[in-house]
Amino acid sequence: MLMAAHDMYGTVLAQIGNPSAETPPMADKMMKMFRYFTWFTQMSGIAAITYGGGRFAWEKWGGGSASPKMVANAMLGGATATSAGTIMNAVVGS
Repeated sequence: MLMAAHDMYGTVLAQIGNPSAETPPMADKMMKMFRYFTWFTQMSGIAAITYGGGRFAWEKWGGGSASPKMVANAMLGGATATSAGTIMNAVVGS
């Protein structure tokens, strides 16, 4: 009985061909959208770093009372977003 099952599965598996790779539909549009998203992420990260630095300078110059922790978090978030955009560019390979 085991031999019959083995022969049956061997016959079925032998009929499955080796599929050739082909590009998924709309892959070029998805890559274009992905590149725009990466660009937007990098630009928002740079804007957050710039905002955080300006906020630190304004606090030092004007003697304001904004939380340094909030400003540091904005700069850290900007650095993370900019790094994520760069890492995704490396992953995609463009």
